[in-house]
Amino acid sequence: MKFFKAHKGVIIGISLGLLVGILLLTIGFFATLLIAICAGIGAFFGSNNKFKKKLFAILDKILPDIFK
Repeated sequence: MKFFKAHKGVIIGISLGLLVGILLLTIGFFATLLIAICAGIGAFFGSNNKFKKKLFAILDKILPDIFK
């Protein structure tokens, strides 16, 4: 645990780089780019409460009462 705490940034960076490299080799550049864009959009909307409230308000109008 000491090693991980001391080198957390390096370990996370290497892990992300390895993951992106594997994705590029297996599914290609544009598919990897699409996944990254979707993940970024999801992270943005998931972390921003203002957009989250608006999204839930829209979904409440669209979805029927059976899903509540």
